Amino acid sequence: MNIHNSSSPSPGYGIEIRSMKGRVTIRHHGQVLASSTRAKVMFETRLKPALYFPPDDIQADLTSPTALQTFCPFKGTAGYRHMILADQQIENAVWMYDTPMHEAEDIRGYIGFMPDAFTDVDLDGNDLTTPDYGNISGPVIDWLLRDAAFLPTPEDFTAALADKLVEHGVFLSRLSVMAWSLHPLIAGKNFIWQRKAEEITTYAPSYEIYDHPAYINSPLRHVSNGLGGVRHRINSASAPEAFPIIDDLRKEGATDYVAMPLRFSDGRINVLTLTSDHPDGFSTSNLGLIFECSSVIARYYEVFMQRENAQVLLETYVGKRSGARVLGGEIRRGDGDDIDAAIMFCDLRMSTRLEEELGRVPYIQLLNQFFETTSTIIHDHGGEVLKFIGDAVLAVFPADTDPGQARINALTSAREIVTHLDQADHGAGGQRSECAIGIAYGSVTYGNVGSRERLDFTVIGSAANTAARLGDYGKKIDRPIVVSHEFSEICPDAEPLGAINLHNISHPVLGFAIPTSQAA
Repeated sequence: MNIHNSSSPSPGYGIEIRSMKGRVTIRHHGQVLASSTRAKVMFETRLKPALYFPPDDIQADLTSPTALQTFCPFKGTAGYRHMILADQQIENAVWMYDTPMHEAEDIRGYIGFMPDAFTDVDLDGNDLTTPDYGNISGPVIDWLLRDAAFLPTPEDFTAALADKLVEHGVFLSRLSVMAWSLHPLIAGKNFIWQRKAEEITTYAPSYEIYDHPAYINSPLRHVSNGLGGVRHRINSASAPEAFPIIDDLRKEGATDYVAMPLRFSDGRINVLTLTSDHPDGFSTSNLGLIFECSSVIARYYEVFMQRENAQVLLETYVGKRSGARVLGGEIRRGDGDDIDAAIMFCDLRMSTRLEEELGRVPYIQLLNQFFETTSTIIHDHGGEVLKFIGDAVLAVFPADTDPGQARINALTSAREIVTHLDQADHGAGGQRSECAIGIAYGSVTYGNVGSRERLDFTVIGSAANTAARLGDYGKKIDRPIVVSHEFSEICPDAEPLGAINLHNISHPVLGFAIPTSQAA
């Protein structure tokens, strides 16, 4: 097969179908699959020439249509068949467009062969000359290369992208991007631009979206699963409606709909959808321009999502304040500050016995609920959970410019945690959980410690050690909250415990037991 580039470039993205001269024959290791004087060749930007044969000239045995369908924004919906040879069956070896788009009307009902379905072609002197489509450039490309990088948010980028496409002559009424994320609670972000709306609408669906019928029967799922793009000329009576959303769009006055993949570098496939309400819908050159730009567009969204993912994951694993500091550049071992803070150590009591009595799965459910309760209350009072250590929570309440308020916040959090756990009904059998809380105040180093390869953003200092030991002491005397002397002045009903000798603490610590309810 001789393939050359022509000398006269064609503008933009294009599809061209030509009738071939003479008899064209296609074979698989000598076995004739098709031989025809009516063969056609399709040229499409960036793709190799594709040969098509009329069904009457197919000599290979083909099965009935298979379940596989692919959707091309330019050609339409392709159906597939297996090919049966003397010694094997080639899965989904051929395809055809029964109801092609206008641009591909000349191959309606013709059959094309997948590259692995044949081994040689006799062109009978035909010379396949690929049109030179030149460089697809213009305002959109210039904008992506120069100005788009300065947009701060994915919402800003989505709005500017839609405006730029409209400026370039794309008859766009709606544009959306579904970008999948790495988030413990949400599956991704869906950014939607509508011509009649003043602002971008952003949805953050939970992972339940994967089981929702609206998603299961949607182009989003089809494209995300790597099955190719989707194109529906909604105002065409012959267009198949493979997805329920097409009928909804028709009722809104839409005439054309496209969904195409936006691939991230890690292999995830996100989805760009375009809707038009113009009587002629989208042109091939319009969609070709967007298709050519799609990899660059995808990289912008990948940068936005990666930063958001990094922030979310850091907040999830090290806390909001710590995550912000790490993203801000405090990533080297030793980076950090000396701060004054109230340190809380909250430990689930009788954890070993609970696991034995409840079993592993119910125990983990109880533990997660314990962490959820403590974390929520701590965050509500200006604290931050630094880490979960086994069945315990380590939290910090930075003093900043108000040490007294930091101590009040820690003390209030402790009381609310104990009260909430005492009143809560956890899991099967109404299992109630109890905790032991130790709180100390002092100067700690707040930053990165660890090895060269593995760092931990945490607090180091005697206050952290004291808080943990006060919690242990509270278990011995059966008091849920024990604090150091710095908290006695803000808690008039604190019960003095005297000087306490704590494990691995060099000097006795003046301790106080705190009633779980505040005195009137």
